[in-house]
Amino acid sequence: MVKIKHIIPTIITLCIVLLFYLKRLVILKLYPPVCNFTVFMVFFSSLFAKETIIQKIARACGDKLDKPAWTYTRNLTYVWCVFMFLNFLMSIYTIFLPDNIWILYNGCISYALVGLLFVIEYIVRIILRKMKLI
Repeated sequence: MVKIKHIIPTIITLCIVLLFYLKRLVILKLYPPVCNFTVFMVFFSSLFAKETIIQKIARACGDKLDKPAWTYTRNLTYVWCVFMFLNFLMSIYTIFLPDNIWILYNGCISYALVGLLFVIEYIVRIILRKMKLI
């Protein structure tokens, strides 16, 4: 039996989409920039801590972080910071573009770019591990 608390986020999302479609509420276009900026701030603020967010995730996955791996994960946090900040800027820019461009970028292209960065990082990590650099 599905609990109501599992359905509520879906219902809220559908209501927001419906409101956007029916009312053309421009304020709803701020959702992607807010999300991108929040993720950026999580990564960026972790740079000032003893461990970055990526280092914490790696440790939680059971990876041992020696000095090269520690440096790699810290540099990877910088990469994600830059990426998320650029994605944030682009999502703000698309607010002022026609709706179809906003939908294309924020509903498709930005997610494809996140996935592409994940794939590229995974390939780089595999190569560096084979070369015994991390």
